[in-house]
Amino acid sequence: MQRQFFHLWRDPTLRMLSLAALLFGCFAASIGPYQSLIAINIFGLSDAVYAGILMASLAVSVGMAVGIGIITDQRPSRRIMALLASTGIALGGAVVWLGDSAAAFIVAHVLLLPIGGTLLGQIFAVARLVIAPLPAADRDAIIAFIRSFFAFPFVAVLPFWGLALQNGLPLRALYPALLIIGALALLLVLRKWPRDARATWIEQKSGLGFRASLAEMLVFPILIRVMLIGSIHLGGALAGVVVGLIFCEIGGYGPGMIGLFFGLFVSGEIIISMNAFRLLRYMRRLHIMAIGTGFFALFLITLPLVTPSGFVWLLVLPIGLGGGLIYALAIGYLQDLMGSRAGAGASLLALQRIASDGLAAAVFAIGTWASGYGLVPILGGIVMLSAMGCLLWLDRNRPD
Repeated sequence: MQRQFFHLWRDPTLRMLSLAALLFGCFAASIGPYQSLIAINIFGLSDAVYAGILMASLAVSVGMAVGIGIITDQRPSRRIMALLASTGIALGGAVVWLGDSAAAFIVAHVLLLPIGGTLLGQIFAVARLVIAPLPAADRDAIIAFIRSFFAFPFVAVLPFWGLALQNGLPLRALYPALLIIGALALLLVLRKWPRDARATWIEQKSGLGFRASLAEMLVFPILIRVMLIGSIHLGGALAGVVVGLIFCEIGGYGPGMIGLFFGLFVSGEIIISMNAFRLLRYMRRLHIMAIGTGFFALFLITLPLVTPSGFVWLLVLPIGLGGGLIYALAIGYLQDLMGSRAGAGASLLALQRIASDGLAAAVFAIGTWASGYGLVPILGGIVMLSAMGCLLWLDRNRPD
């Protein structure tokens, strides 16, 4: 671990990317766990309308991310795309803060914030280019470290929001915070993100047109694995949507307890994520991810059953362990599907969201229609386990 961390610390680009991931984590931690509550309880949107917003947001974010991935594989434009994403975060926060209406919420969450969400893919794409010469285990470790910077705000920032909300701060106050976070990210990119013409990494451009690049990613062996990885990531997308609603409706907890719960389990997730690469000496990457999927599914299936009791707090253990094992290694798995093509690898991260966020929206709609919030995570856990079983079968002969 010390060797990989030292490599991250001494490289100025990796340090910048870690700080960018930290700011992106502040963005995600500030709005992710609360956006369903804001949509339904503050702006009065129905469950069906909110599910539609999730699907529309997914379409925009995936379309943007795939397009950005292809463009950056064709021409030097990573810094410009990072500037665009940072601006999306800032504008999204400003629109809801100043507009303060359901229409402003929809515009921000369907158009602007999904553009901001493409920043994380660019962070990992550049990281992949910088660490390309390193051994595979070191690459996995450094990617896990950078993702830990993304996760850290869920430990620090989210409990802060929980405490502030518990003491009367309105949920609407989250949006001026997004404006500040987006402005800081924009400043970081302007000052520290390397200009593409002066980049220190070696990048082989694809030389393919837009259609050819898209077709290359949509061949069945790659597409099916991306969709299955996305289905496994369903758990994280679903937790962000439904945990707050279940805590409020079934458990009777307030926003402060939601923040505390997320902060506790992400603390464990960070610790596990930063050490997951050690298991690669003894197990295949996919088998480690399968163990993580089992723990995450256990959390989802038991969540509505134990939320009314104090035992719900024990669930920070399986979700922290499961999330840490999945997220530490899944990014490297997806990037390896496209070899050294960092932009295409970033596009696969976006395509993965078709399955994760799309399934989350579909499961949310089906579960709430059939029974209520309690059925939603149970269905999600079943989908995760089924997808992991299919992926294990498909890759049963892979060496890693």
